[in-house]
Amino acid sequence: MTIAAILLGKSHEIISIDPDASLQQAAALLAERRIGCVPVIEGGAVIGMLSERDVVRSIGQLGAEALHRTVRELMTSPVVTIASDLAAITALSLMTRRRIRHLPVVEEGELRGFVSIGDLVKYRIDRIEAEAAAMRDYIQSA
Repeated sequence: MTIAAILLGKSHEIISIDPDASLQQAAALLAERRIGCVPVIEGGAVIGMLSERDVVRSIGQLGAEALHRTVRELMTSPVVTIASDLAAITALSLMTRRRIRHLPVVEEGELRGFVSIGDLVKYRIDRIEAEAAAMRDYIQSA
């Protein structure tokens, strides 16, 4: 299964943030939308990612002053992106190796969607359960 198939089962709404927004605005967005990460978009391109880890790291290093800094100053960049034709298991392996939890899906320089490690783990569990059910059905029919 490819990333494209996983994206079909998800909402098509893409939440993003401008690089000139403050960290306080970004933290409010994360809290309001109950999300752990947001892509940073400039001129239609993904230029970085801002995650809960970035927020905590920034406040830990800079204190309350971090809340007045821009997302551009504190985001993770360059961002690791994937294409929609990538195999889901390959994306899961990439996330594990790079220790990242979110991957923007980019096609022709434009953000098409977003997958999390939770999306990919759910996919793997669903596949394993489907294979186990098929095996049980096969055994019972023999």
